[in-house]
Amino acid sequence: MLEYSVTAKRIDAHSSEAFTKSASLVLDTDLAGRPDAFNPAELFLASIAACILKGIERVTPLLGFSLDGVEVRLHGERQDSPPKMTSVSYEIIVQTTETDQRLELLHKNVRKYGTISNTVASVTHLAGSIRRR
Repeated sequence: MLEYSVTAKRIDAHSSEAFTKSASLVLDTDLAGRPDAFNPAELFLASIAACILKGIERVTPLLGFSLDGVEVRLHGERQDSPPKMTSVSYEIIVQTTETDQRLELLHKNVRKYGTISNTVASVTHLAGSIRRR
């Protein structure tokens, strides 16, 4: 079983910072919001995007899948009471000359083996598509 650790500290009323390994990330914890940092909902979406991108890096060599670039776009919907994310949608845009069938095979494998995406899908609606650029 793999384990992960993150430490986060309050800097002031406007921000906090998270640390793991030798990396750090400024967090938007200001009640008014900050345009220069990710808020918790955006971090949630970014973690799904990172999972998808890492999954693509993992499965492309196994599938012999050739690509020149990937972009992931996400949209989350949040309800106010009780506060929670009710759905997440994503679009994976791949720059490739692979066939549509191979593109769908890539999507199937990314969905099947994504730690974060599988966790999210077990507790809220997660739906997405893949297309070529």
